[in-house]
Amino acid sequence: MAQLRSDFDSHPTARMMQNAVTQTGIDDVALDRHIVTSTSHTFSHLLDDWSVTNQKRSGRCWMFAGLNLFRPAAMAALNLKDFEFSQNHTLFWDKLERANYFLQSILDTADREVDDRTVAWLLDKPLDDGGQWNMFTNIIKKHGVVPKEVMPESQSSSNTRRMNEVLLARLRQAAMQLRKASANGDSQESLAQQQYQVVSEVYRILAIHLGTPPTEFDWQWNDKDRKFNRAGTLTPGQFADKYIEQPLDDYVCLVHDPRPSSPVGRTFTVDFLGNVVGGDMVKYLNVDIETMKQVTISTILDQQPVWMGCDVGKMMRRDQGIWDVDLYDYRGVYDTDLDMPKADRLVHHETLMTHAMLFTGVDLVDNDGSQAARRWRVENSWGEENGRKGFYVMNDSWFDEFMFEIAANKKYLSAELLDAWQQDPIVLPAWDPMGSLAR
Repeated sequence: MAQLRSDFDSHPTARMMQNAVTQTGIDDVALDRHIVTSTSHTFSHLLDDWSVTNQKRSGRCWMFAGLNLFRPAAMAALNLKDFEFSQNHTLFWDKLERANYFLQSILDTADREVDDRTVAWLLDKPLDDGGQWNMFTNIIKKHGVVPKEVMPESQSSSNTRRMNEVLLARLRQAAMQLRKASANGDSQESLAQQQYQVVSEVYRILAIHLGTPPTEFDWQWNDKDRKFNRAGTLTPGQFADKYIEQPLDDYVCLVHDPRPSSPVGRTFTVDFLGNVVGGDMVKYLNVDIETMKQVTISTILDQQPVWMGCDVGKMMRRDQGIWDVDLYDYRGVYDTDLDMPKADRLVHHETLMTHAMLFTGVDLVDNDGSQAARRWRVENSWGEENGRKGFYVMNDSWFDEFMFEIAANKKYLSAELLDAWQQDPIVLPAWDPMGSLAR
């Protein structure tokens, strides 16, 4: 102990940094001002001219980003300056479907011990707010969409913690009951009926917290030219067919997973990652980071936003809306090297996908005769209080280290990538970090 204290006292900068950090937040001390002043919020190619949305105290980023992806085309079709699909509607159906998916997974693993690693994982993660692109499309395909005014936000959709606690308690109780019933030899018909009863109770809990989703609604609106429009009575499925113009099946997920166990050009899925029994599996094609960038650029140049998943909290300045891999000089403060290669950070639980957003712009510069991105425009779903009214700038260095996934239209993929997409996926374990965005 004496040696540790002596080492600290004799360090050339430790006492000065102690004086600074005990009085000021570490990120304010470590912030690299040069990066802040040299990072422009202007872009050579910019798509957005709309306001951001706000997921508030919930983990619905993936569905916000998914609905926001289709929002510009809907606004154009409706001739509206601003429009939102109901995020509460997709939340309701995702929770209900995921409860059923969890119960089915419990029955599928009922012959295993309760402390089996997969069973333990299922019990730990029955019903989170997070999700993946294929889970988003599963909900839209089965349950459609509605305007936000038809099923607006509730207290619990904007702050999901207490509702989730109730749902988790009931689902874990149901897991216990179903496992006991299976061990006692109950018939498949009896187990299915017990499962349905729990789903019925989950529906009631969700309706109490979120409201009852409409089966049909009367849709009329005044557009930005003050013209009155009436579409008549529509179901959520009909509304989706009418105002989600891009076919959902045209999208595939590209990931950058640099671990040696994840070869480039192979497809992957994650065991027990999903939300709709019988729905599309969560499937990824692993590509190198430059391929991901080029597909993203091609999409933006074609005037389309890009859904993406990243490790949002790393090297981020929330109030100014900046990401840069060297934004904070922690090494200069602590005299300690914190760097790890991206693959090792995945393996050692230091990075994973934590948030989904949209790319809505890119700043391209000439680089030896070709165009390269130096920064990216990002539409977040945390409201207008941070960044530039909710929009952020991502320097390209950050893309390399903390970007993991995009949903891309197949038309932007090469023939080689399209062929690779047809492979049967390698199944990663339920706890693999490539499933973290749903957790």
